[in-house]
Amino acid sequence: MNASEQITHLIGDLADWRGELLARLRKQILDAAPELVEDWKWDTPVWTHKGNVVAVGIFKDHVRLNFFKGASLPDPKKLFNAGLEAKTSRGIDLHKGESVNAAALKALVRAAVALKAGKK
Repeated sequence: MNASEQITHLIGDLADWRGELLARLRKQILDAAPELVEDWKWDTPVWTHKGNVVAVGIFKDHVRLNFFKGASLPDPKKLFNAGLEAKTSRGIDLHKGESVNAAALKALVRAAVALKAGKK
């Protein structure tokens, strides 16, 4: 099974709000930066472009978007709410019933891709 198939399989296996949220996040991530490649690392979905850009971790009570270079990204809408003390990464934890500002998430994804590509 390739990485995209594994992510699709995970969405299907999560027969609750976490699967629905992962499906929405996946679409928003790929809509923001179609050049991203879906990967499967550490038993979790990861999107890459010239290196790791963003991953989604599935936990019992939340879903976490992890931006590998999040500490270097602008976050004017204050989406980052996890890992704020980490040297390089930043996360966005989402719990049941929560959603993320789609436009702000797309801006973060685009900024993360640009950073990996060496653009400002």
